[in-house]
Amino acid sequence: MIRKTIATLGFAAIALSSHGAIAEDIKIGFLVKMPEEGWFQDEWRFAEQAAKEKGFTIIKIGVPNGEKVMSAIDNLAAQQAQGFVICVPDVKLGTAIAAKAKQLKLKFSTVDDRLIDGKGKPIESVPHMGISAFEIGKQLGAGLVAEMKVRKWNMNEVGALRISFDELPTAKERTDGVLAALKAAGFPTANVISAPQAKTDTESAFNAGSTALLKNQKFKKWLAFGLNDEAALGAVRAAEGQGIKADSMIAIGIGGSASALSEFAKKEATGFVGTVLLSPKRHGYETAMNMYEWVKNGKVPPALTLTSGTVMYRNNQKEIKAEMGL
Repeated sequence: MIRKTIATLGFAAIALSSHGAIAEDIKIGFLVKMPEEGWFQDEWRFAEQAAKEKGFTIIKIGVPNGEKVMSAIDNLAAQQAQGFVICVPDVKLGTAIAAKAKQLKLKFSTVDDRLIDGKGKPIESVPHMGISAFEIGKQLGAGLVAEMKVRKWNMNEVGALRISFDELPTAKERTDGVLAALKAAGFPTANVISAPQAKTDTESAFNAGSTALLKNQKFKKWLAFGLNDEAALGAVRAAEGQGIKADSMIAIGIGGSASALSEFAKKEATGFVGTVLLSPKRHGYETAMNMYEWVKNGKVPPALTLTSGTVMYRNNQKEIKAEMGL
């Protein structure tokens, strides 16, 4: 009887120990829409840093479309993950993602792009870390104005090429911020040329920019901006293709991407003069850490966190990157 009791207690201790191990085995998904981009690579890297510090597992999955999103969430549930952070390929997937996560009992938060419901309103019940898109745009606009002043350009003779992707709210907010800064500085709104791009990559920006520049040859000097570095770089390539020299183009991107750094590394300076460097560390490390705390300790992340950026130029990139841990 005593031996049986000891054996039972021993089995119970093993069971409790195993249960404790399972409870500590926290798995968190980190889903991004464009895994090949440097920004998302950095987010993943910083998320892994958080995982290493706290001893949880990060499951990285690329989700370039809605079908991949739903498949990835099922995948996470199959791997017994408890939650996930996601940057969606389409913010209109909000209702479907929320329903799927609820069905599979997965906690989730969003990063970079905020989900909207069927009425186009933000889903405020989902914790979100994003970028203050309008303020980022204003920073970019201020950079363009400062560079025009250095070059002593007459604003009335300058065209502003807005590479637009207005179906993405973040993109429109960023370019609206740029326009607000330009208007405040006295730049004529009639000189702003919008060039819609089909996608958010350099090739699409090049195609959009080439058409717009060709139709507006009265301007010999140009500003260029858009959603990201790729938009600005596409505009620069389009300008080069039409014989517009670097000293007649001022383009500033957003993101501090590998493409931007490659442009800075060129021996001869181009029309791409700067980029608003965002903080992938906060967006990767902090969102992953917040999800871990939610899963482990029930601490719900802040409903809304907005981050800002720093304008980085060719001549100060090393200092700025060091400040941001890049």
